Amino acid sequence: MRGRDCVGLACLALLVAGVAKAQDTRVVNEPKFPAVCAQLAAKLEQVGESIREEDEGKLDTERIQKALDGCKPGQAVELIEGVSMHPGIPKHPRWSAFLTGPLELREGVTLQIDKGVTLYGSRDAKVYEVPGLPEDSPAHCGTSMPRPTSFPTFATGAGRPRGGCRALISINVKNAAIMGDGVIDGRGYAKILGKDYSWWEQARKAEPHDDLYYNPRMIVANRADGLVLYRITLHNSTNFHVSVNGTDGFTAWGVHLLTPVDKKYDARNTDGIDPGTSQNITVAYSWIDNGDDNIAIKQGVSHMSVIHNHFYSGHGMSIGSETVLGQSFLVVHDLTEDHTTSGVRIKSNVKRGGPVHDLIYKGICMTGVQDPIAISPYYTNQTVEPFEDPKYEGDKIPDYKGIVLQDIYDETPGDVLIAGLNEAHRTQVSLQNVVINGIKPTQVHLDFADIALQGSGTNFPLEGQSVKVTGAQPTVKRAADPCAGKFVPMQ
Repeated sequence: MRGRDCVGLACLALLVAGVAKAQDTRVVNEPKFPAVCAQLAAKLEQVGESIREEDEGKLDTERIQKALDGCKPGQAVELIEGVSMHPGIPKHPRWSAFLTGPLELREGVTLQIDKGVTLYGSRDAKVYEVPGLPEDSPAHCGTSMPRPTSFPTFATGAGRPRGGCRALISINVKNAAIMGDGVIDGRGYAKILGKDYSWWEQARKAEPHDDLYYNPRMIVANRADGLVLYRITLHNSTNFHVSVNGTDGFTAWGVHLLTPVDKKYDARNTDGIDPGTSQNITVAYSWIDNGDDNIAIKQGVSHMSVIHNHFYSGHGMSIGSETVLGQSFLVVHDLTEDHTTSGVRIKSNVKRGGPVHDLIYKGICMTGVQDPIAISPYYTNQTVEPFEDPKYEGDKIPDYKGIVLQDIYDETPGDVLIAGLNEAHRTQVSLQNVVINGIKPTQVHLDFADIALQGSGTNFPLEGQSVKVTGAQPTVKRAADPCAGKFVPMQ
């Protein structure tokens, strides 16, 4: 890759013809479990998908953190089932739950959670409080307040009250990892202790006026070069599941992310994996079903690979909305999107836009997707983009160039939006074998777009005064559904 030899299954999958430069530059292979430095046995019993009410104050935070602190780089702290030791009763696994407040990983150390074990996040907002926060602060964890400046703005932190919540797991070191076939469950559906609302209810209540609200994210990594998530299952995060910033080298392999687990709940703003200001990222062989963007690539990300993944409920494969520092050199290959709201989604506006370029989307199968393609400078903080410019004022201009869509197939009809902001900032897209089954001309929305057709082009019309099309528009013919067998249940 980029002048280096590449070996292994992940590397072979990345070497899509003509796109070798637009990807993670590392040699990425399937992670391996390290040696174990300490085993911690569970002391709490799971009841359904949670723990007993009387156990809510029995935190394991201290003993887990002590074990992490004492572990050497290259080793793991393993969370295992506890065993009943009552006299006269044969030994058998009984306890499989841990309860914790914020944890911090250490350099080179892995947190390993065994199959059958669940690490639950505390419902006590106080344990997540930022240290030293004054009692009269309006920004306590588990509370909300009116936003100092109204949307849409580019969030720089100016005017935002200090405070909020620490993450359930913070990673501010190199070569740390979270592995195992167990579960981390944030319990976003559950009532915050001492409150009459859950974390998710608080988030939804804040939405109409775009209020600030303070919920802990599940995993937050900063300057965490070499971070690995491997085979872990993430459930019911109170906010974003995985947020990674300032990191060179991040691998998520075989991650299973499901929120909400019980579909009767409404889990607002529970993004799956969100990298920002980072480079050399691979998300592979993962399954994501959540309440917001399945993956949202934030500003300042380059050289990222998204390969062999399945997305379910969520807002799709997204870039933005913050693009001020730019996003570049992305490859998405072999992605299945099953009833996401959007498929290929690039979203920003003049309050938070910037350069986005050299993106390759290849081999994507969709079904039940409302907006299979949404390349938009019109973002208005909604689940899907409007089809016309909202006429915001600002000088942070979205500018989309070098976007390739190849072998894209949607079994069901949906809307297509490909738009640039204006004549000076036209969106440049190449379409090769892009088919939206049953699409109607009224579902195609194009503006200030330069579209290059290659191979069999696309099956939808490309018309409009501000649209420039190069290449022939042949009739796409298919002998069979190329996505047959791709749509399988969430795992």
